[in-house]
Amino acid sequence: MKSDIFDELKQSMKEAVQIARGETAPSRSFSVEPPDVRAIRERTGLSQAEFARLLRVNVKTLQNWEQHRRTPTGAAAALLTIFEHEPQAALRALHRQAA
Repeated sequence: MKSDIFDELKQSMKEAVQIARGETAPSRSFSVEPPDVRAIRERTGLSQAEFARLLRVNVKTLQNWEQHRRTPTGAAAALLTIFEHEPQAALRALHRQAA
C-alpha cells in the first residue's frame, strides 16, 4: 500500500516539473482576486479615515489596500466581503448610520 502512494506522489512530482517547464498544461488553475477596497468603501459613502476607523485599521493600511500595494487578510478580508455584499447590514451591525 505504501508503495502505491509513493508511486502516485512520484508521478505527481514528474507532472509538476513538466508543468513548471511549460511542457504540459495544468489540468486546472485557480485565481483569487483581491477585493476592490476602494469601490467597497466608496459604496458606503465613507471617507478613508471613517472607513479605516470602522474596520479598526490604520488609514495607511487602508490606502495600501486601495492602491493594491497590500492585500487584506484574515478578519479584515472577511469584513470587507460582508461590506461588498451587504454594505447596509455591515454598517448597521457596526452601529453606524447608513450612508
